[in-house]
Formats: sequence, C-alpha cells, structure tokens
Amino acid sequence: SELPVNTVFFLFLIPIHYHSHPLPIACSLLKPWSSTTHATHNMEQISGPPAKTGTFYQTPRSHPWRPTMGYEAVEVTPLHEQPITNQLVASSYSPSGMCSDPVTFPNLVTGFERNPQHAARAALYTRYTPNEWTTSNVCTYADADKNRNYSEKVRSEAVRLMRETDEKTSQGQRDAARRIGERITDITFWRNELTTELEKLIAESAQLTDTKRNVQKALQDLEPPLHIAQECLYHRESRKGIELVHDHVEKSLLVEVDNLRASQEKLSQLLAKITKQLADCRAAQHSLEDDISHKESALGIDSICHQLNNYSRGINYYGGIEKYDPTVSTPGTWSGSSSTRINNSHSERSKSCQLRSDAESLINAVATSVWDCWSNTNNAFNNRASEMLEAKSKMQLHLHKTQQEIFDVEKHIELLRKAINDKSNPMKVAQTRLEARAHRPGIEIDNAHLRLVEEVCTIQD
Repeated sequence: SELPVNTVFFLFLIPIHYHSHPLPIACSLLKPWSSTTHATHNMEQISGPPAKTGTFYQTPRSHPWRPTMGYEAVEVTPLHEQPITNQLVASSYSPSGMCSDPVTFPNLVTGFERNPQHAARAALYTRYTPNEWTTSNVCTYADADKNRNYSEKVRSEAVRLMRETDEKTSQGQRDAARRIGERITDITFWRNELTTELEKLIAESAQLTDTKRNVQKALQDLEPPLHIAQECLYHRESRKGIELVHDHVEKSLLVEVDNLRASQEKLSQLLAKITKQLADCRAAQHSLEDDISHKESALGIDSICHQLNNYSRGINYYGGIEKYDPTVSTPGTWSGSSSTRINNSHSERSKSCQLRSDAESLINAVATSVWDCWSNTNNAFNNRASEMLEAKSKMQLHLHKTQQEIFDVEKHIELLRKAINDKSNPMKVAQTRLEARAHRPGIEIDNAHLRLVEEVCTIQD
C-alpha cells in the first residue's frame, strides 16, 4: 500500500565480466520495508569472487568457513509514460477528441506502397499451391500438438518432481527435528544427572569442610594438655634429694606427653589428607559445573533450532556451512565424557565419605586416649599425693615421738645430774668418817673401815 502505483520490481540476472569471465550474480528484490526500516540482507554469495557493484549488506556475524559477502539491492526505474503510436500514423483517420493518434499497419503485400499494380505483380510470383499450404498447416498443427504433448509431459514431470522434492524436503526436515528433539532429551538427561551429582558433591564438600574444622579444633585442643603435662614434668624436677623418684606419676606424664604428640601427628596427617581431598572435590566440582554450562548452552541452541520452521524470523543462507565440521567428539565420547565426570565425582564423594568416617573415628580415638592418659595421670597424682600425705603424717608422728623422747632424755639427764649431786653428801659423810677414824690410836683394819671404803667406792662408781 506504500508503494507508488507505477513502481515495478524484477528479479533478474545481470552478467558482469570479472577478469574477462562472465559471472552470473543474483540480485535480490528490493523489499518495500527496506527503505523505511533499513533492514539488511544476510545472504552470502554462493560461489565466485565478490561483485564490485556497490554497497554490500554484511552478514550479522563472521563465519570461519566463508568470508563475509553480500548482494546489492537493485531497483528498476519505471519507464516514463509514452503515447501508444508510431510513425505509421495517418492523421486523416484520427477521430475528434482522441488523446492519441490511432495505430496504422503496413500493407502485407506491397509493404508501405498502396499501388494496386504492385499487388498484381506480386500475385504472379506465388511459390506454393493450396495443397502445399494446407499440408504445411497440418504439419504445423501436428508439430504444435507434439510440442504441447511434450510440454504437458514435462509439466507433469515437473509437478511430480516438485511434489517429490517437497515431500523429501518435508520428511528430511521432520527427521532432523526429531533427531534434534532426541538430542534435547539426551542433553536434558545428562544435564539433570550432572546437576544431581553436583548437588551431592557440594553437600559432601560442605560436610567435609565441617569435618576439617572439627579436626583443626581437635588439634588445637591438644595444645593445653600437652603444655600442662610438660609443665608438670618441669616442676617435678624441683624436688629435693630422695624425693627425685621415677615414680608412677612421672611415667604417666611421659606416656601422656607421648600420646599427645602422637595424636597431634595423626591429626596433622589427617588434616593434610582432608585438605587434599577438598582440592580434589573442588576440581571435580569445577569439571561438573563446566560440563553443565556446556550442556545448558547446547540445550539452549538445540531448543531454538528445534523451534525453527519455514516461517521463523532470522533464517538465512549460509553458504558452505554444510562443509564446515566444528565437532570435536562423537555421541559415544560425548556421553562417555559426562559419565566419566560423574563417576569421578562419585569416586571423590566416596573418598570424602570414607575420610569423614576416618576423621570421626580418629577424633573419638584421640579423645578417648587423651582422656585415659589424663585420668591415669590424675589417678597417679592422687595416689602419689596420698602416699606423700601418709608418709608426711608418719614422719610428723615420728618427729613428735622423737621430740618427746628427746625431752624425756633431757629430763632424765637433769634427774641424773640431780642424782649425782644428791650423792655428794653421802660421799662427804663417808669420807669424813674415814678421815675421822684415821685419827684413832692404834689403828686397826676393822669391818667398819672396810665398809666405809666400800661405800666410798660405790658412791664414786
């Protein structure tokens, strides 16, 4: 409705000489909306070098199999209006009121001459008889019938060929759509499998991360008991003399220190394994996410391709695309790659689960062993403290008895001193008696003298 009345459009072939060789170039129709919306054509030249005829309409994106080309839109300028006449117009026969002169035709016998003599002379030179003329017409009719029959046969063959090619094209398009649908089903299946496995792997990685934090916490919790045990051993070196005994307490402390250090070593090795397993899980997770991203992209492309039909917008010619093969795998290797990634993720999850179980068992075993060593050490301390208290009590008791005995001895010493002092007067009496009896006249040794001497000797003893 927007076109001028006299505008005429043609689709034609223009022979253009390129390097002295004729080259047929297809020119597209000038669409009525191209002048208003500036829509471009996305067709590529099928063969031959690009035609240097004007501005090209570029394809929306470049392709690795063919350089970007285009076609020139050509508009045929309508002819100017001309009167329907020629130079063979007899102005005497033109009626009044007619805008143009009538067309006159030449004489068939004499050409442009109207002299009857010429017609009579031409009749003397006829070459064929009426029978020949009739026979010629019959042959012409027969030839026309033959050509029409052949043309009808060709038309029938053309109709059959068109129907056959249409059916084959439709069947091929339906089969391609069915194959794309099957491909979409396969991609959806593997994408769901990969997504499910990815969720399981992420959950397993989160649990393994919690286990790693628990192991780190257990490793940190072993530092205070080890420090305490070492401090106990250090302070027990301050004992004096005979108290430096290699007793059960010291043995328990040494066992506890060895157990704590061995537990730290085991937990450190387990922590290194968990860290490595987390790295492996992250690698498997990245592989799954990369595969899922590719599956999502391929699913989107195949979904769009599955929805395309003959009336879809954006369909174009892409010359040589059927000869370009960008594929890098086969359906077997494609599904095998996804299956391998899923199996790898499943293996990593199994290792992670086993590692979590080992970590839990090791943490419980370490906690039990540390608790047992701590209990044994505490029991040894309690027993040793009881022994020390008992020994101290006995020592204090003996000390008290000894001190009492010393007091008693000192008291008896004083009594002995008093007893010795008490013997002085009897000694004086006995010696005085002996001295006095020594002044007797006619001293004789009698029993009294002997007894006094014995008494003095006894008192001296």
